[in-house]
Amino acid sequence: MKLDRLLGILTILLKNDRVTAPYLAERFEVNRRTVGRDIDALCQAGIPIVTHQGAGGGISIAEGFKLDKSVLTTDELSGIIAALKGIGSVSDRSNIERTLDKLNANSDAVVSLREPVIIDLASHYKGQLTIKIELIKSAVLETRLIEFDYYYDKGEDHRRIEPYFVIFRRTAWYVFGFCIERQDWRLFKLTRLWNLSLCDEPYTPRDIPPERRSFVNKQADEIKLVALFDPSQRYKLIEYYGIDCYTETGNGLRFEIGFTNRDYIIEWLLGFGGAVKVLEPEYIADGIVSAAEKIISNYK
Repeated sequence: MKLDRLLGILTILLKNDRVTAPYLAERFEVNRRTVGRDIDALCQAGIPIVTHQGAGGGISIAEGFKLDKSVLTTDELSGIIAALKGIGSVSDRSNIERTLDKLNANSDAVVSLREPVIIDLASHYKGQLTIKIELIKSAVLETRLIEFDYYYDKGEDHRRIEPYFVIFRRTAWYVFGFCIERQDWRLFKLTRLWNLSLCDEPYTPRDIPPERRSFVNKQADEIKLVALFDPSQRYKLIEYYGIDCYTETGNGLRFEIGFTNRDYIIEWLLGFGGAVKVLEPEYIADGIVSAAEKIISNYK
């Protein structure tokens, strides 16, 4: 990846007084013309790189700029390494490992690879997830449509979209893009997305509206849920909504939240079993009673 290579070249230049273009080309397995383009890109980014011609020549960073020996601090490089390791849990590990090797090429490395933060973004479907992410990345870079079968609460549908981003949100991976069928921006969960394929048809990238840059389909919280939870469920409420999401009462934990999707909120509440009682709205309480009666009937 170009970004990995630029970071690697920058790290080498910061640790060495002068290197040659053939050395960089061999190190990063590219030709000298690509190295030249990379050097131009670094210059455009504000890194003062000097090229020396003739015998003993080479490429270096301007001396005044190099005094502090680093553009990235140790903490910043540690953050990059932690992020790379996290992506490596669901991506092509060989690419990630090559990048990490370049960051730690010599014994006097800028930062130790013994980063104490471990990020594991994999899931039960890691194999399929990796394939999906790599295919979507290719589609975005090549600006080509993708199509897939999608499973959701209303059944199954076939979609074609212009992909823009692969996103990890909360506990799941998504693809964000413009849906051709719905003519709107949508977020699709990768574990519900199957039979994914890359289309031959290209697309012209659109500007993402500012209100959609949070990558969620925003809806107003139209309805207010009020429920009373058993204190034994305190840790779950804190996990979902934070330390201040409930009020202590003599009868339990009073919890209030806005919602829009009736079926989702009922399904969520059922996960607490008998440790919650809905106070309002009444139709949500009725929905839980109906679901409980159906569960009982399944075992009679």
